[in-house]
Order: sequence, then structure tokens, then C-alpha cells
Amino acid sequence: MTPSHMEMENCTAVFEFILLGIPNTKGHETILFIVFLVLYLCTLLGNLIILSAIFSDSRLHTPMYFFLCNLSVLDLGFASISTPKLLVDLWAKSRTISLGGCISQVFFYQFLGCTEELLCLIMAFDRFVAICHPLHYLIIMNWKVCAILAAGTWVTSSFQATILTSLTFTLPYCGPNVVDYYFCDIFPVTKLACTDTYVIETMSFANIGMVPMTCFLLILLSYVRIVYSILKMNSAEGRSKAASTCASHLTVVTLFFGPCALVYTQPQLSKVVATALQISADVVAPMLNPVIYTLKNKDVKRALRKLKGGQTTAC
Repeated sequence: MTPSHMEMENCTAVFEFILLGIPNTKGHETILFIVFLVLYLCTLLGNLIILSAIFSDSRLHTPMYFFLCNLSVLDLGFASISTPKLLVDLWAKSRTISLGGCISQVFFYQFLGCTEELLCLIMAFDRFVAICHPLHYLIIMNWKVCAILAAGTWVTSSFQATILTSLTFTLPYCGPNVVDYYFCDIFPVTKLACTDTYVIETMSFANIGMVPMTCFLLILLSYVRIVYSILKMNSAEGRSKAASTCASHLTVVTLFFGPCALVYTQPQLSKVVATALQISADVVAPMLNPVIYTLKNKDVKRALRKLKGGQTTAC
């Protein structure tokens, strides 16, 4: 019997993991707990208000706001993947997570991350049709098409997440069980496997890198065409309105894709910088998205005033 086989037989299966948490924060747990609690509550409140405002105002029952509702649901889920567990770790100073909890974090992070990438692409396509083909907009972006596009993003992402999570946790884990991160993700977890992980890491990197890169390039191409159409508009008001809605979406895309691109393409980043970028994408961005879409959006502002019982002007 070879030494590797004997080692595999003698190892003990891991049924829980220990999360190291955010680096260089020892002694600041209380302050961090308050900060993350405030960010999380603001995320929940902001996105729930956006959803309520859109549902309550029939004038916002359009494809653009339908996809914005999907984005708010995603942000609620995204913020809830790691933040509640992080709050428990900071408050109780107990960094243990069960095997089932770790599997859930990996699955939902991949699932919601892929869904948001595809949704950003669909929202860019929606703006492209609205600005470049306004006369055919309602024909192209009818409710059936919108429903198929939205459902397609969720279903496709669930398949990808299921495959990657299954591949990750079919690997043997027999110790150590310390995850060098503040939540369970594929790459920190697979480092703990007591077997060769080259294949799964290569497949994961290819999948995780290919989808966002493709989505980002298609979004970029859409906006090149959109900018060209905006510059050709004769109406200054039309240009301003088109630029405003596109600016909101571009800001959301930058906040989501920017940190992820740096984390996954710059392995030389220090652990502190990489963690800060990850937190900005997972915790801060879901909180800011409702603000970004309401700052210059008169329709949403009107719906919010209506929601709280204020006076609204006639359309």
C-alpha cells in the first residue's frame, strides 16, 4: 500500500470548519460588529423600500424596473450570505461553521454572483433596446421576453453553482480545517483538501472567470452603441434622461465587477486589500445600489413619496 493511500485511510473526515475572519482586526470586534450591523440593516431596509415602491406604483411596472426588482432581491440575498455569520463571529467570538453551513455559503455565493453578472448584462441589453430602438422597445422587451430572460439567469446560475459546489465538496477533507477567509469560498476551502486540487481549481477559475469576463465585454459593447445613439439625439432633455439611467446602471456594474476583477486577476494583492475589496462587493455594493437608482430617478422618487403618503405630481 502506498503512503498516500495509507494517509487517506488514516485521515479523519472534517465536519466543521473554522473561519479566520477579517485579517488584522483583533481587538476591534465591537466596532466592526456595529459597522457591519448598520450596513446590513441599511441594505435590508433600502432594498425592501425599493421593492415596495415599485410594486405599489403601476407606472413603474416596466421592464427596467422589473429587472431592478430582481437586482434588489439579489442584493438582499448577497448581503445575507456572509454578513449574519460574520456578525455572530464578531459578537460571540466563535468562528466555527458546520460543513452544511460552509456548503451553503459556497453554493449561494456562486449562485447569486453568477445571477447578478447575467442580470447586469440583461439590464444593459434593456437600455440598449430602449435607447437604440425606442420604436420597437415594447415589442422586443415584452413581458414574456422579460420573464424568460429573468428566469434564465436564475436557472442557469443554479446549474453552475450546483456543479461547482458539488465538485468542491466531493474532495476529501481530513484536516486542517481552518479557512483563511471570513466566509467559505471555493478557493480558500479547496486549499484544505487532502488531495490534488489542480483540476477543480482550474475548472472553477475557468467558470468563475469566463462568465463575468464575457458579461463585462458584452456590456461594454452595448454601451459603446448606446453612447453613439445618445450623441446623435437632437433633444437635450432626451440625452440627459438617457445618460442618467445609463449612469446608474454603469455605476452598479463598476461596483460589482471592479472588486471581483481585482481579487481574481491580481493574486499578488495582500490579504488585507483583497478582503477589503471583497467586502466592498459583498456588503457595501448591495447597500449602495438602492441609493444609486434613486438619487436622480424622478419616477422612483415619486413612487417613494406615494409610498409614504406624500403628495405626487401628475405624470
